[in-house]
Amino acid sequence: MTRATVFVLILLAPLLAWAGNDAAGIGWDALTPQERKLLAPLKARWDKLPAERQQNLRKGAVRWKQLTPKQRARFQKRFVRWKQLPLQQRARVRQRYERFMSLPPVERRHLREQYQQFRQLPTDRRRALRERWRSMSPQQRRHFIERRERIRHLPPRQRQELRQQRRR
Repeated sequence: MTRATVFVLILLAPLLAWAGNDAAGIGWDALTPQERKLLAPLKARWDKLPAERQQNLRKGAVRWKQLTPKQRARFQKRFVRWKQLPLQQRARVRQRYERFMSLPPVERRHLREQYQQFRQLPTDRRRALRERWRSMSPQQRRHFIERRERIRHLPPRQRQELRQQRRR
């Protein structure tokens, strides 16, 4: 469980990086007893960690304390799934995450909204869309994305007209 907690804190650390960083590291003794207990697996190498990493882990520990038991259980379950992934798949997930985080905030928000809309679709509709995407050639996918981008920048009225034309 402790390893899972530390891993979750490591996953949370990038999300907390925006809060700002002090240049100096944090001494082990400067941590609260609760933080030391939570971060105990890192004690032996704590002083060797970069200051930014120490600060992010500490912020993650603070956030962990604020999570409900249900949220903690969810993170631990996700950690178990993460550990079961092959190394290549983990690397692919990290790359996608880095690519996502490098997008402008507006684009990230747009993608999150699209994902939420997708998740609200009925299961059979989501399955059909996934299958359709998988069956497309790279050229068809590129054409689909380009078309979608062109449509996205149209005024709402023109977008609605295009939707109506497609339904006919």
